[in-house]
Amino acid sequence: DLHSFPTRRSSDLRAFDLPMTTTDYFSDDDGTIFEPYNNAMAEAGITLGCAANLFCPNEIVTRSQMASFIVRAVGIPTAPDGDFFPDDDGNVHEANINSLAGLGITLGTTANTYSPNDPVDRDQMATFLARTLKTADRSPQVFALTILHNNDGESELVADGDVGGAARFKAVVDQQKAIANAQTDGVLMLSMGDNFLPGTAFEASLQDGIFYDALALEAIGYDALQLGNHDFDAGPDVLADFINEFTTPPQYLSANLDFSAEANLQVLVDAGTIAPSMSVEIGGRTIGIVGATTPNLPFISSPRNVVVDPDVAGVVQTELDALASGGADILIMISHLQGINEDLALAPDLSGVDVMIAGGGGELLANSAAELLPNDDVADIFGAYPLTGTNAEGVDVPIATTVGQYGYLGRLVVFFDTSGNVVDTLGGPIPINGQAQDADLLANVENPVAVFQAGLAANVIGTSEVELDGIRENVRSVETNQGNLIADALLWQATDLAGGFGVATPNVALQNGGGIRNDDIRALGATVGTPADVTELDTFDMLPFGNTLSILEDISRDQFKEILENAVSALNPDGSLGAEGTGRFAQVAGVRFEWSGAGTPQVLDDDGNVTTPGTRIDDVWLLNPDGSDGDQIVMAGAVQAGPDIVVAISNFLATGGDQYPFRGAPFTNLGVTDQQSLSAYIQAAAADGGLEELITAGDYPVGGEGRIAGP
Repeated sequence: DLHSFPTRRSSDLRAFDLPMTTTDYFSDDDGTIFEPYNNAMAEAGITLGCAANLFCPNEIVTRSQMASFIVRAVGIPTAPDGDFFPDDDGNVHEANINSLAGLGITLGTTANTYSPNDPVDRDQMATFLARTLKTADRSPQVFALTILHNNDGESELVADGDVGGAARFKAVVDQQKAIANAQTDGVLMLSMGDNFLPGTAFEASLQDGIFYDALALEAIGYDALQLGNHDFDAGPDVLADFINEFTTPPQYLSANLDFSAEANLQVLVDAGTIAPSMSVEIGGRTIGIVGATTPNLPFISSPRNVVVDPDVAGVVQTELDALASGGADILIMISHLQGINEDLALAPDLSGVDVMIAGGGGELLANSAAELLPNDDVADIFGAYPLTGTNAEGVDVPIATTVGQYGYLGRLVVFFDTSGNVVDTLGGPIPINGQAQDADLLANVENPVAVFQAGLAANVIGTSEVELDGIRENVRSVETNQGNLIADALLWQATDLAGGFGVATPNVALQNGGGIRNDDIRALGATVGTPADVTELDTFDMLPFGNTLSILEDISRDQFKEILENAVSALNPDGSLGAEGTGRFAQVAGVRFEWSGAGTPQVLDDDGNVTTPGTRIDDVWLLNPDGSDGDQIVMAGAVQAGPDIVVAISNFLATGGDQYPFRGAPFTNLGVTDQQSLSAYIQAAAADGGLEELITAGDYPVGGEGRIAGP
């Protein structure tokens, strides 16, 4: 019975339009309404029966048998080196299961299981057939391109148990490239930026004189890499050194960046290593790829004299037109615009774009729970993979992205007709979880970095009796005890060093929430209140960027109010984090302030000049050494007369990062990083006037101590 549940061997394969036959292959289906189809399947070699002359029409079809039915029906080639599921090892149908997995026809019942002996439910059968008809049974006039992609690797080179890691990621990429080359017309491997990030892997590279991220990226083998904001965090010269570390530098792309004022990067532009766009020939088709970087680059990174064109649509369209004029009939845009919503909004302004791959936002796109890592669930899914935008011609454009840190590999198969129009897509994220690891990358990249990180983890610098809140959303919107600890460390270190540099002692210290990166509650001790170790690795997790501590003198009280207005300008009226997720909110030391969401958010131009005055800051006090309110700087929104403010802050903010309105004011670099300051502060002895090694709940209560009061 066709309507039985689960699917039985008399399942309907009319979708494949098999020719009928007069040959009677099986004796046990005589007289059934499905006998002609059973014989047609046997004639086509799709089924061999369950035994000689027997079809077993009332037996249940297993998932492994269904795989072989489909592979034989369509003539799908066996997947090369494509062992997707450990639970089908040794199964007679294993090669055919891998073939379907390689084409995305099956995703497994979980990320690493196929459940070969389970019956095929009717909904599963429908999915199998629909995906098969979209892919394997396509016209020979259709061109199939596999796009493998990831973004925001951010130097997460070392696996977390069975999840992620550069070595496992490379092994999966190699496998998917082989499958793509066997089953589609060709493959592109693309990165959407943030290819490295200052932190422990970067420190290991500095210590060993090896750019471990460059080794990993070159081994993975990218056709093109988009430039993201974190690629500039250590400055243009370090980025140039990083790219030069490659034996054969890959193609870096960004159409809206001008490198002419940065000599070391301009050399790479002149050599063609950095370009606005590129063309590549695959399977007789010319594919054009153009890149774009977020216009917010000057505010969220350290590009120095790199000039950003904010007209992303205009510069990208110029490149798309040039690629089309040069013979490209397939046009792809890759970007690091900080969120896939930016790409969805951009698509209607672009003519001719066929595919868009986004980076910077880390949204999880997926079509089923089987595509997710163990710690992710369906509630984390931002949308389907891929999302669909609309270009200027009103044509649908697939838009994809992945979560970063080498936890997922995006796999998008796009089908084009002879004119280069998209006719279909399939794919999804591949979770990097439990697969084999590439031996060379494991030995030459992951292991050395892991050894360095283990040394940091073994270096205990203090203890804490309180859990420290470094959750991303919290440190970017409200006072937290970890934010207070960091701000106190900056003020303490700057106060200690100021005299040696001949500058005034700072009144206050500010730490932008975006610079705090651990995004967790440091669960210290088996029981809350039980002292637990704080290690050097903890401080790197909290402050990975290596920004240097600086002092700015002669900051007027009016300007200081503008600085605080900037800190709260991107929050929602209720005090929650705004849609942009900006990191400009300030954790503070030496100062207390109150603000209201009912006020007008301050707006600045690109030079840090106020175009719309902010009215959110109500009251501001400098704090006395005992933490009590001292000199009031702002009262009921009005700036009070008094001496200028001396500010301890990172060089990133001092130079206008996160749009802090210092407007080129001179500052003194103290030669120590924020991470080093935090580490030294935690280790400071009470006799030196600093914090005891024990971080107490009294000094740093959960929720903070009232330095910031908001809506």
